[in-house]
Amino acid sequence: MTTRTALLAGATGLVGGHLLTRLLADPRYTRVTVLVRRPLPLTHPGLTVRVVDFAELSGDSVGEADDVYCALGTTIKKAGSQDRFRAVDQHYTVAVARRAQEGGARRLALCSSIGADPGARSFYLRVKGDTEREVSALGYEQTEVFRPSLLLGHRTENRPGERLMTALAPVVTPLCAGPLRPYRPVSADRLAAAMIASLVTGTPGTRVHTWRAITALAADRSAGRGPR
Repeated sequence: MTTRTALLAGATGLVGGHLLTRLLADPRYTRVTVLVRRPLPLTHPGLTVRVVDFAELSGDSVGEADDVYCALGTTIKKAGSQDRFRAVDQHYTVAVARRAQEGGARRLALCSSIGADPGARSFYLRVKGDTEREVSALGYEQTEVFRPSLLLGHRTENRPGERLMTALAPVVTPLCAGPLRPYRPVSADRLAAAMIASLVTGTPGTRVHTWRAITALAADRSAGRGPR
């Protein structure tokens, strides 16, 4: 079995936390390096934690890896301003992808959002679209972009709107049929499974995944051995 190394940005978030659990449990990865702003309260023989300043990333601070998983993200409310939000969601993500590529990374999976578009009326979706465009332009051998809608899962931070939508998910999901299918909620763990499954295929090219593809990838046995 061919083994790999992984770099993860965003390990303390909802999706990133599930990615970290699955990557550490996956025998295909001999080492998982996470980039964080503060020490991570977790130890594992295959885990390397690098406390970094995302605004001042260098090749030495990122290190080397085969596969890159980007799940950095915040909210405008938490960031404090649109400029700060763009810094985290776009500039930091692109910086991680660029530095990792300089260190030899060839494959990348990016957590974006349904509706991401540089020309979107929504500032949030414009930033997501700009991030996708910049990351894709780096020219990775394989780039997998994931556009989930509502993410289901337990968050440590308080997001009342998301809690309400999560409660309504059983009602909303059946209504999202036909052209609305990409807007179906998806659990953060299933998204993490899909992201890993997409990269372990090693298929060159750039692809964008919404609900249907995410669900199919998560069901694939190549999604890893973390909990489903």
